[in-house]
Amino acid sequence: MTKQRAFTLIELLVVIAIVAILAAILFPVFAQAKEAGKATACLSNARQIGLALRMYVSDHDDTMPIFYAYNSQPPAWQAGHKGVEVELMPYAKSRELFRSPLDAGGPYTSQDVPGAQTYWEAYGSSYRFTQCMYSMIAGESSGNNVPYDFTRIVTDGGVEFPSETRVMRLEMFPFFDRSVDVGCQRYGYDCEPPYNYYRRWGSRGGSMIFFDGHAKTITSPGAFDATRVNPEGKRSGEAHPTSWSRTWYAECD
Repeated sequence: MTKQRAFTLIELLVVIAIVAILAAILFPVFAQAKEAGKATACLSNARQIGLALRMYVSDHDDTMPIFYAYNSQPPAWQAGHKGVEVELMPYAKSRELFRSPLDAGGPYTSQDVPGAQTYWEAYGSSYRFTQCMYSMIAGESSGNNVPYDFTRIVTDGGVEFPSETRVMRLEMFPFFDRSVDVGCQRYGYDCEPPYNYYRRWGSRGGSMIFFDGHAKTITSPGAFDATRVNPEGKRSGEAHPTSWSRTWYAECD
């Protein structure tokens, strides 16, 4: 009869250690691959939204949609809800386009809209609309359910740098973190409660949609600040004398 030899305790511990080392090496790789897949899908959505926006403008006398943002009364996708995404739906065809796979919500979303786990659920879009690049109608345009009191029409012919001017962007970028935005003075997301809006959605960057319809991934605060945010072509990081951050980002984003 053949005598079978069992694992010794030392051999078993060695095997466990090897498995643990392999897991420590591979799990981050899997996580990065998963995030990369979500970022690719997010950028694909952004490109399709950009095309939908250009079709809207073409059909509306070269005029940008009416601006609405963060309206939760009534909630997203219910009758009466007002948002830029609602205006673009005849061209986008699917509300899912406005939902980024990276959207993980934020500290404020579930407070503002109970039960909402994402910005898409709370407001209808994972993407933020650049306020200065949309048409404002006094008494009709609104943000956070509050009407604006001025009118401003944005048209194709009035935009100086179409390929450099952002009209939409992913809501959260990793450099909004307080480790980069020290004191919450630059981007205004990762602030002390009750004004904390930040949650990490990804580690690399986020999608951005430009006035001419193209989209790309922005991965650094420098590239973010260099994009333009109003028809005249002011850059996001350019100085503004009266906005809360003293930049055109706070005035227009």
